[in-house]
Amino acid sequence: MAILVTNIKQLVQTEPKKLKYRAGKDMMNLPIIENAYLLTEGDVIKDFGCMDSLDRTKLSKLKEPLQEVDAAGRMVFPSFCDSHTHIVYAGSREVEYIDKIKGLSYEEIAKRGGGILNSSKRLHEASEDELFDSAWQRLNEMASYGTGAVEIKSGYGLSTEDELKMLRVIRRLKEKSPMLIKANFLGAHAVPAQYKKNPDDYVDLIINEMIPMVAAEELADFIDVFCDKGFFTVEQTERMLMQGIKYGLRPKIHANELDYSGGIQVGVKYNALSVDHLEYTGDAEIAALLDSETMPTILPGAAFFLGMVCAPARKMMDAGLPVALASDFNPGSCPSGNMQLVIAMGSIMYKMLPEEIINATTINTAYALGEHETVGSITKGKKANFFITKPMDTIYFMNYAFGSNKIERYFLNGKEQ
Repeated sequence: MAILVTNIKQLVQTEPKKLKYRAGKDMMNLPIIENAYLLTEGDVIKDFGCMDSLDRTKLSKLKEPLQEVDAAGRMVFPSFCDSHTHIVYAGSREVEYIDKIKGLSYEEIAKRGGGILNSSKRLHEASEDELFDSAWQRLNEMASYGTGAVEIKSGYGLSTEDELKMLRVIRRLKEKSPMLIKANFLGAHAVPAQYKKNPDDYVDLIINEMIPMVAAEELADFIDVFCDKGFFTVEQTERMLMQGIKYGLRPKIHANELDYSGGIQVGVKYNALSVDHLEYTGDAEIAALLDSETMPTILPGAAFFLGMVCAPARKMMDAGLPVALASDFNPGSCPSGNMQLVIAMGSIMYKMLPEEIINATTINTAYALGEHETVGSITKGKKANFFITKPMDTIYFMNYAFGSNKIERYFLNGKEQ
């Protein structure tokens, strides 16, 4: 099927060439075409431009039947890319949310067997089919809010058997969903209770057993470590990343959410695709990120839900860095994968301007997924992942109206969902 969307009020994030990402002051650059059209064929973008330049005689040369959509008064955006989620899990953790309200910290809840260890226990008891069914519902909800590409982490297994179970569920989601999905092995999400006295023994298990088995089944694209206060040290992180790299897994890091942990620096050292959270980011961390290949990724939902300090997004951009924003959809610290809400938080909490935020949730998160040549902008040859908004006066309405879904129709791989 070919799709021709006509009379688009504004076609947003149009790129003539495949861009790597936007950084620093360039994050204010958001190419928009007024009164535009968008043409897709199969699962890719074939053409776009001003309505005045649309040559309908060329449509007869399309190899597929054509569906025309009139988008008068509406805007078209590339689908959001969400480069950090944990949507394969069993059960919610609202009781812990009440503990947070009563004043217990994230670390205190974890020490009592809550947090990640609680999710690990529940996941162990759940079947693969149960995990798939619940994750499938979350994935479809995310798509309805505009997400077209997503990274999904393991990390609630914390044993070889259960980590592999999670990753097999992610593989099933990849096979069934029209979304672009990347899998991330996060065996080092927390130290299991039985290893608390000897955490290096658990690190050895990850290195000697989990990583080789994950690689043997080709279950993951990335390897991730929670390198932070109370979790894994820089030295332990280095050992796991080196083994992951040996088996073809590119690093990503949970870094500096709870303290100045060295996680950002170790991520840069091992060419991590992204370092995520970043609440505690100072001059030394920014200096390490400059001139690196690592995307700084902020997770507003977790900071909001946990009442944490905000990562210094403006300081990072002023220094010339790119910034990405992702959801961190998970049962403990951000039970939402709504990227429209993430956009609003970018403005409210981080004082980012709409142009910066759209770049941070499309082209920059596409890079953090390792898919900047495939998704993240309206570019010829990229996947036809886009959405049509409800009638809107300006793009600013997207981050202004945080309580409603501004999407009227959405398309993934060139098909309306």
